[in-house]
Amino acid sequence: MNRIQESIEQSIAVKQQILADNDLMQRVADAAQLIEASLRAGGKIHFCGNGGSAADAQHLAAELSGRFYFDRPPLNAEALHCNTSYLTAVGNDYGYEYIFARLLRGTAKRGDVLVGISTSGNSKNILEAYKVAQELGVSIISMTGATGGKMKDCGGILLNAPSTDTPRIQESHIMLGHIICELVESAMFKKQ
Repeated sequence: MNRIQESIEQSIAVKQQILADNDLMQRVADAAQLIEASLRAGGKIHFCGNGGSAADAQHLAAELSGRFYFDRPPLNAEALHCNTSYLTAVGNDYGYEYIFARLLRGTAKRGDVLVGISTSGNSKNILEAYKVAQELGVSIISMTGATGGKMKDCGGILLNAPSTDTPRIQESHIMLGHIICELVESAMFKKQ
């Protein structure tokens, strides 16, 4: 029972640190506004991540493209890893580090947003996608752990959860992602 309680307390502590960080809270609001502006201009929101972060990427894309709190038109959002035939072909033919970059080059346009999710902030395939995003004029939002890793130096908005513990970081990412989805949905649509 002690470990259960410790894990919950650690999760709460990270969220309390987020709540006390006014700069991070402002960056969350800025991320929601960036996504809203892109969608209003006909843009697309691309998500990418690996492992648990891929699950979070797919989850958040579904919240926008499906629905969040209420019925409304779908929003143009997609996770870049969902086509396994594409992933295995590009991973095999070009290298795993190019799986997101190559698809982004084929599907993104100026004014879109790329949300990269990585607990370390050092995922090579996300960093390669950021290079393409910068070439194409696609805005970047990075969801990372405390240090931001290499992703912190790629421009855009950094949402770095104040932890170095992967489960605590991922819990924070999904919380922040849900907040962003709620802000975007409520700004773009009136509840029916």
